Amino acid sequence: MAGSSSSMRGSRQRRAMADINVVPYIDVMLVLLVIFMVTAPLVAPSIVNLPTVGGSAPQQQTPPVIVNIRADGNMSVKYKDDAGAQQQEDMTKADLHGFIADRAQSHPDQPVVIAADKTVKYEVVMNVMSELKAQGVKRVGLLVKSQ
Repeated sequence: MAGSSSSMRGSRQRRAMADINVVPYIDVMLVLLVIFMVTAPLVAPSIVNLPTVGGSAPQQQTPPVIVNIRADGNMSVKYKDDAGAQQQEDMTKADLHGFIADRAQSHPDQPVVIAADKTVKYEVVMNVMSELKAQGVKRVGLLVKSQ
């Protein structure tokens, strides 16, 4: 009998419990969720009401200079002169360099748009764009046709 009772004692040893009771954590998360759902609509984003002025004029935006690069590699420039008349001139890269330098002095914030034929190499367009940036043109863009 003594041997059998020792074997009974061995099977009755307590094992470490590996379970975690998650019910209290779920309750806490649900309470937090309800709190956030109730307070979220109450927090309004800051809306700034700007004052209105009767005599303000809209800013005048200067029309861009358009550099056209044709499929054969020749370039032309379209721009509006100070009188508002549309002008177009055929140019080489050296002429473009001088034209943009003169134009940047008279119109420092003049935007420049590059309109290249789709068969022109990407490298040619990027070279023109980098030259414009090197000359100090702040706003250079690419003209595309919408579908």
